[in-house]
Amino acid sequence: MNVATPITDSTLTPRQVSIRALFDRLAPERGRWLRRNSYFYEADHAYMRFLIPAGARVLEIGCGDGQLLAALKPSRAVGIDFSAEMIRVAREKHPEFEWHTGNAEDPTVLQRVVGSFDYIVISDTIGLIEDCQALFELLRRRTSPDTRLIVAYYSHLWDPLLHLAEKLGLKMPQAPQNNLPTTDIANLLELADYGLVRREWRQLLPRRLLGFGTFVNRYIAPLPGIRRLCLRNYVVARPVQERAKPLGPPSATVVVPCRNERGNIENAIRRMPTFASDIEVIFVEGHSKDGTFEECERVRAAYPDRDIKVLRQDGKGKGDAMRKGFAAARGDILMILDADLTVPPEALPKFYDALALGRGEFINGTRLVYPMESEAMRFLNNIANHGFAIIFSYLLNQRFTDTLCGTKVLWRRDYARIVANRSYFGDFDPFGDFDLIFGAVKLNLKIVEIPIRYAGRSYGETQISRFTHGWLLIRMVMFAWRKLKAF
Repeated sequence: MNVATPITDSTLTPRQVSIRALFDRLAPERGRWLRRNSYFYEADHAYMRFLIPAGARVLEIGCGDGQLLAALKPSRAVGIDFSAEMIRVAREKHPEFEWHTGNAEDPTVLQRVVGSFDYIVISDTIGLIEDCQALFELLRRRTSPDTRLIVAYYSHLWDPLLHLAEKLGLKMPQAPQNNLPTTDIANLLELADYGLVRREWRQLLPRRLLGFGTFVNRYIAPLPGIRRLCLRNYVVARPVQERAKPLGPPSATVVVPCRNERGNIENAIRRMPTFASDIEVIFVEGHSKDGTFEECERVRAAYPDRDIKVLRQDGKGKGDAMRKGFAAARGDILMILDADLTVPPEALPKFYDALALGRGEFINGTRLVYPMESEAMRFLNNIANHGFAIIFSYLLNQRFTDTLCGTKVLWRRDYARIVANRSYFGDFDPFGDFDLIFGAVKLNLKIVEIPIRYAGRSYGETQISRFTHGWLLIRMVMFAWRKLKAF
């Protein structure tokens, strides 16, 4: 549907009238400006495609000629712009999309758009909006609990250079902009009942410069401190409201990877609280030498009132066990409990409630907040865990105090989306923790950490090798840098 309802000047402020006139004038030659600054737009589109998977339903406010919407390859695309000339060009280039001429701040314009969207994008438009908070509130009419709102803007630290580039004819002319750093945008979103999911800063050099700009943007621009100097800023938020839940309390599946943990199997069941009316427990045994598989079967028979399943993994490693257990799970909520019981089963209700009540969409345990029991974690492991938590917090733009805590909880529907997008990161994580963490970050899920009291083992030995697994973690850091920062 292509709607071109005329906008009368009486519905616009004098500033908006002048902005509309500017973009009407620029519409025929916008393609030339895009080609002149192709590196900047290619890099911007690449990061937008990281945030927004192909096939999503996307609404763009201030869509211009539709070049960003086309780059995202959406299943449904709707663009709104109050420049009739921009919409005319967009319609000619992409007649398969839905275009609306109108002021997005006018409630009657949004009434023409039917349904909700997976993503709402405000790219290089927030600086032209009269009342940003009011627009954010208005857009909630087109959100679902799973919608992500993405605001892309530029840093005003660059104002002198951008004004100079405009005078030299190197940049498309721009109207006077609102001065909104990412902190202020996040505050306005919070006032409009959105929760911040992530912020990102990219493009320290918005020019290719024979490959030098690419090198700087990949390897220098993402560094702590330096990244705040980048030209391009991104804010991702979600509506603060409960997501759609199954009828009645959600069911849960607790997956327990276990290898050489015979002495902990019965305690895992005996100590697990009844935190939901329907709890499935899946033991995934990893070719143990101490009779763990047989113990799992014995416990299943000894507790007929509990829904217990026993699987034997095909490959090796906790990641393989986790994926096999999740593939067999029937619960609405998926949970991991390490069989060493260093994360107490008694803590599971906290994780369940945090997800079921909408406090977050990916719940991660952390062992490094409360004092832990003596010898619960070896000294070098403790130091390494703190170090890797700092590194991954930076790489993921999300505070993690403990990436390797075994207990992680998410909705089964979100895990299905992680599986569908797994090709971006690949399938080589032997721990399973990063497969889930990277996937949750890629999907812009709201991540919440829950501190737990880390206990010492009562049976068996740790499965972690400080040096072998330490090297794997270093490889994981380099891999995450390449996939999350250096592109």
